[in-house]
Amino acid sequence: MFLSILGADFIGLTTTLLNLLSFLNLAELGIGTAVGYLLYKPIFECNRYRINEIISVFGYMYRWVGRIILLVGVTLSFFIPWIFPDIHFDLSVIYFAFYSYLTSSLIGYFINYRQTLLSADQKNYVVTAYFQSGNILKVILQMIIAYYTRNYYLWIAIELIFGILYSFVLNWKINQVYPWLKSEIKSGKELLKRYPEVMKMTKQVFVHKLAGLVQFQTTPFLVYAFISLQTVAFYGNYTLITDKLKGLLNNFLDSTSAGIGNLIAEGNKTQILKVYWELMAIRFFFASVCIFSLYYLLPPFIELWLGKEYLLPHSVLICILTIFALGIIRGTTEQFIGGYGLYHDTWAPIVESFIFLVVAIIGGHYWGLEGLLQGNIVSLLIIVYGWKPYFLFSQGFQIPISIYWLGLFKLILLCTISLIVFKTIYDWIGWKFTYGNWWTYSGYAVYVSIMLSLILFCILFLGTKGMRNLIQRIS
Repeated sequence: MFLSILGADFIGLTTTLLNLLSFLNLAELGIGTAVGYLLYKPIFECNRYRINEIISVFGYMYRWVGRIILLVGVTLSFFIPWIFPDIHFDLSVIYFAFYSYLTSSLIGYFINYRQTLLSADQKNYVVTAYFQSGNILKVILQMIIAYYTRNYYLWIAIELIFGILYSFVLNWKINQVYPWLKSEIKSGKELLKRYPEVMKMTKQVFVHKLAGLVQFQTTPFLVYAFISLQTVAFYGNYTLITDKLKGLLNNFLDSTSAGIGNLIAEGNKTQILKVYWELMAIRFFFASVCIFSLYYLLPPFIELWLGKEYLLPHSVLICILTIFALGIIRGTTEQFIGGYGLYHDTWAPIVESFIFLVVAIIGGHYWGLEGLLQGNIVSLLIIVYGWKPYFLFSQGFQIPISIYWLGLFKLILLCTISLIVFKTIYDWIGWKFTYGNWWTYSGYAVYVSIMLSLILFCILFLGTKGMRNLIQRIS
């Protein structure tokens, strides 16, 4: 609806601005990750005094981060005419969007910093529930505004208003859940001296966050540089779906992070490994169901939703789905790395960023969007799936890495067999699909996703102990 009413250029503009501002969030340095790790033990011990101290330190550090982001953001705004030299929008629209997004970002640093306690306390569902409910209302209101007014300013203003409302509601809920939480930001500077590990881990996490930022946030800029702003919007249509789906799965699966921290603190190596393979099995299940389903369902969805002119080449779809799957499956290893506090391999994200940029620039220059996306895939395979498991198994689990490779190969093999079985049944039934309307598409989507889910679940249940242990735990 936004594309048809507001235009692909406007959606491409807002996407580019959001990615531009995400660079400013690099100033966060990874403080939230370090503080979340430090909160596990006092939460387990119900040590409210120590929790208040840590949150006070967090608030003090986040205030400084917010000031830095504000300063850099205002400075960056002076260069907007040079960043978007050929765009046909008035500069006032671009500036209004930029400062609205900047204000929404700053609210998190000056007001919403206490929400990290909910995450560390295994209550992140509270944040998710309020955020997603507000997001649904925001999008509905933006649709109405766009349809009846076609006003860019009102559409952007809704983004800012809901960011402020979300802040009020979230802090009200935090006060309700933790009435004893009394953070003293003014005392944060003195308290910081008692927690030197915050700065040490923050520096390490910062480098890791830099790699993620370079790899995923620079992609729209590279698409804009090597191809066009319109292609940013076309590519954004696909990643809108895959990113939201990945966000849904990660909200569900990453909720175990605090539990993993407690599990590692107990020190039962057998139980730790058991849970690791349970979580690997469930991530493989969800990732496989999603990529196999999206392979069949995403192109007709785009065609019904927007039209054939918005379809990207089949090779681009395969690259997007590969990046999606790698992004889901990596979560288990990274959760356990975080649980052990293993962030001192600061060379790894630097090499990952270098590989990504070199491959993406060369690929984008010679092969367009398909070549550009190879930068993501190659860097993930070498560092995230090569080095990170070795790092975890050697320094965290302290067992041979061959155990990981055997387990990973088995999961890949079982998922491949599942796909072959599905394709055989699919061809044997001879489903002739015509997606002339949403009803026939919906029937096809249900058919594909349910059949894939059943086949994958049965084969993973029979073939892996991790899936059987997980089902036993759920039951």
